[in-house]
Amino acid sequence: MTTGTGPASAPLLIACALGIERLALRGGGLGGAAGPVTVLRTGMGPHAADQAVTRALGDGTAMRDAAVIATGFCAGLAPGMHPGDLVVADETHDREGRTECSGVELLAKELARAVPKRVIHTGPLVGSDHVVRGAERSALHAAGAIAVDMESAATLRSAVRMGPRPVAAVRVVVDAPEHELVRIGTLRGGISAFRVLRTVLPAFIEWHRSLLLPRR
Repeated sequence: MTTGTGPASAPLLIACALGIERLALRGGGLGGAAGPVTVLRTGMGPHAADQAVTRALGDGTAMRDAAVIATGFCAGLAPGMHPGDLVVADETHDREGRTECSGVELLAKELARAVPKRVIHTGPLVGSDHVVRGAERSALHAAGAIAVDMESAATLRSAVRMGPRPVAAVRVVVDAPEHELVRIGTLRGGISAFRVLRTVLPAFIEWHRSLLLPRR
């Protein structure tokens, strides 16, 4: 899905892994976008995210200079988190390294405006190459992470490797230590997370408007 005001406008790439995530984002509306916006389904896992984002931002593509937001669902790691809570990463990291996020306070403020009844958590988002459960979650939280997913760290690392640009990661908690799900979309927590994901695009657009990229 792509929309925008013309080729001279600053583009925004929103990357998610799953079809259900893309479906939620497509229902969110893109009014007021500062430039072309593409919602990219990368596929699951860090390798798929790396490959998809690298292709999307390659030389000669319309998205070459795009700001990038990684989004979708995540597993919350901190006690007291609930399905439907939002996570705004101040950094993403995995075994390959760390990426600092841009405009974190601005993005959290815009999300609070767009989704006023939801709890917003800010902190490190860790990447994994597999679904994390049980004791492994506790270990990641003890190491400082507040949430985990499979694509955000790879998405942002690939984005900055392709050139300087604002990057961010916003995830919706689909399960948490006290609310583990068996399958996304089939239980109450998955439905709640889907509904929240439908509401985040206006915050992404405002973040993008405030952090327009200089042309290279």
